[in-house]
Formats: sequence, structure tokens, C-alpha cells
Amino acid sequence: MNRLKDLREDKDLTQKEISEILNISQVAYSYYEIGKRSIPLEILLKLADYYGVSLDYIFFRTNEKKVNKKEKITM
Repeated sequence: MNRLKDLREDKDLTQKEISEILNISQVAYSYYEIGKRSIPLEILLKLADYYGVSLDYIFFRTNEKKVNKKEKITM
């Protein structure tokens, strides 16, 4: 996923540094970043929170980086 790489590089982080933040191996993170392995939801949520973006942004469903914290989902 190029967007994960872009977000990481925007913060001047290495794959090793972000993998330590996520408490996973650098190899596992690199596989997520290049799309070789599916990213577990738990990791996706941590990444979205860390970068302050929505999952929609990570998955190219929007180009809006900011998360609108006023929006609430009701079911």
C-alpha cells in the first residue's frame, strides 16, 4: 500500500521504527506496506490512530486526511 509508505515517510520514520511502535517485526510491516500480506484490523486501527487519518484514507476511498471527530456512527 503506497499510502502507508507515504504516511510513514511523511513522519520521517523507517519501517523498523513503525514496526516497533506496532510491536511487530520489520519484515511483517514491510509485507503489509507492499501488499504481500493482509493487514489485520487491529494493526490498521493503530496505524490510522497514529497517523490521525481514517481507514478510508488508508484505503484510497477518500483523499481527505483529517478525521472528522464530530461524526458519530450509529447503528
